[in-house]
Amino acid sequence: MSRPGRFIAFEGGEGVGKSTQARLLADALGARGIACVVTREPGGTPGAEAIRALLLDPELPRWGAEAEALLFAAARADHVATLIRPALAQGRWAICDRFVDSSRAYQGAAGGLGDDPVRTLHAIGSGGLLPDLTLLLELESGAASGRLAERDRGASDKIGGRAADYHGAVAAAFRRFVADEPGRFARIDGNAPPDRVHAAVMAAVDVLLPQGAP
Repeated sequence: MSRPGRFIAFEGGEGVGKSTQARLLADALGARGIACVVTREPGGTPGAEAIRALLLDPELPRWGAEAEALLFAAARADHVATLIRPALAQGRWAICDRFVDSSRAYQGAAGGLGDDPVRTLHAIGSGGLLPDLTLLLELESGAASGRLAERDRGASDKIGGRAADYHGAVAAAFRRFVADEPGRFARIDGNAPPDRVHAAVMAAVDVLLPQGAP
């Protein structure tokens, strides 16, 4: 019988290292014989990737918070039905760069839409699925700005390029989520070098590893 699949999400603001840590976690789990799929939001499936382009392309007009939330929910519904739930049913671990808490922070909090509408859309589109563990990577704002400048080289996407007060509201929202649901989150200091951040990620994930895993 296959081991039960687990669902891990990485959350946080722009430039905190979510993609890097998702890959490192998948490599570490693979070395332990645990099959993984690494994915992202918005995206992860052909349909969701098409919606990603609509949401993030800086050449397109900016969507309002309501339209953004609907598009994210549609992308997530396809992502969950087509990739995440099947992977979990097959005993694989799904490791996702962003999930519903990003919609709650970006469109719900910073965008002013509110938390309840985002949660309602998620309940309709994705059956209210939540990760087994959400790893919140936190980074000092100055360090995040430096990483983004190096990564994007002046070509930020439509959401990443928004004003500092918007991203400050996103960070504050994530902190509230952890305070409200501490059992669902693990806070990870993203200011350390990647190997030390990875060690903290592995320590947080350890509780989910199958008994007897190396």
